[in-house]
Amino acid sequence: MDGRVRAILIAGPTASGKSALALALARRHRGVVINADSMQVYRDLHRLTARPSAEEEGLAPHRLYGTVDGAVNFSVGHYLAESGALLREAWAADRLPIVVGGTGLYFMGLTEGLSEIPPVPETVRAEVRAGAEGRETPALHAALAGRDPDSAARLDPHDRLRVLRALEVLAATGRPIADFHAARRPGPLTGLPCRKLFLTPDREVLRARIDARFLAMMAAGALDEVRALAARGLDPMLPVMRAHGVPGLIAHLRGEVSYDEAVARGQADTRRYAKRQVTWFRHQAGADWTWVAPEAAMAGVEAGLWAGTD
Repeated sequence: MDGRVRAILIAGPTASGKSALALALARRHRGVVINADSMQVYRDLHRLTARPSAEEEGLAPHRLYGTVDGAVNFSVGHYLAESGALLREAWAADRLPIVVGGTGLYFMGLTEGLSEIPPVPETVRAEVRAGAEGRETPALHAALAGRDPDSAARLDPHDRLRVLRALEVLAATGRPIADFHAARRPGPLTGLPCRKLFLTPDREVLRARIDARFLAMMAAGALDEVRALAARGLDPMLPVMRAHGVPGLIAHLRGEVSYDEAVARGQADTRRYAKRQVTWFRHQAGADWTWVAPEAAMAGVEAGLWAGTD
């Protein structure tokens, strides 16, 4: 492996062509593809999360895809522990790690480190969740703003999972979650030279690709995956239960909405998520990320890969 560039990081909105680029680079440069998508880690949803196929995984090593049970709340801390071990494994085997996905917090943790937030006791978590039952997320966000305005200002008022997380930390520690964000321990790639790409497809092209891919996933059996997932009776607040398309498809299976309406919801949710991914990286990622059109990405990364550029 090149002595200068220690890893390639490929981010971008969903359906932007990240996985295809990662596979092509892995085949050409003795790479190993490491997942950085918070939904593709779950084994319960292969088709609905557009995980690489068995054929694609056979063309180059793929790691951290479908390895986590849906009943697990797989945190950023879990991700850094597992991906850090995989990075060291790749370097020891003289392979180039190619980290690919759309989860910004995973990339931030890898390159900037993780906040030292104490574990929230299950009793506290259960109490906060019980108090939130039946309340709309904006109302919970307003309650958080009354007690922790700085943290609330950083959160989307409709992001229920992170609003609840901030309330849980406040209840467990008596301190705003923002206090803990100020102190980070280094991540596995902190201080190491990496090539960092964010793919930026044309907006209308991306919307069309998202809609078409969702239909393809449905044709490939995504509804059966969701039926099996629903049968497990998992906590609806678990990440896997909130994957794009899952709530609408479960509503369809319950007879609450039509098939077409469930598909339309899944497509719309995914389009909104893609927009949030772009916004997040625009405001949160560092200046060392190169924004590039998917069709120019291969040439762009290879031009600097062996030249010792960051």
